[in-house]
Amino acid sequence: MPQTRSQKRTSAMEAALRTFFSSPRFAVAGASSDPSKYGHKVFAWYLQHSLPVTPLNPRSSTIDVLSRSYTTTALPSQLQDPSSYSMSVITPPAVTSKLLREAKEAGVAAVWLQPGSFDDEVLEYARKEFKAAIGGEGGNGGEGWCVLVDGEEGLRVAGREWEWAKL
Repeated sequence: MPQTRSQKRTSAMEAALRTFFSSPRFAVAGASSDPSKYGHKVFAWYLQHSLPVTPLNPRSSTIDVLSRSYTTTALPSQLQDPSSYSMSVITPPAVTSKLLREAKEAGVAAVWLQPGSFDDEVLEYARKEFKAAIGGEGGNGGEGWCVLVDGEEGLRVAGREWEWAKL
């Protein structure tokens, strides 16, 4: 029996989640020291789940998260072995557009576009140009796919072991 449209979307998103969380390393574009910003919350999520993560922020050489300072990387191309990374994006759509082009050129494998980080054109580009792109409608939150809401399910789908970090 053929899959319904929603089943296809679900299986495609499960495949994207598997690809995203199969990366050995992660980057958070838009990482921030400000606890009220999602760039801070998403970076902290990776730390709390004991995942290897690098903050991307071209305007600050370090960020402070969970009572610790982390050295930032300015651009995806400056990551050590960019093709080994999946990247969460928490930047405005105009910034995200440029960032995705840089990430694609550097070889970043997969992206997770947080709610508010994209418009239709950016989402279409991400889905066309990356092995996996997570974003848009769906997920368990009210605003679309969000690593803070859907990340643990993504880890489960990918079969990725994790534990709460003692920070």
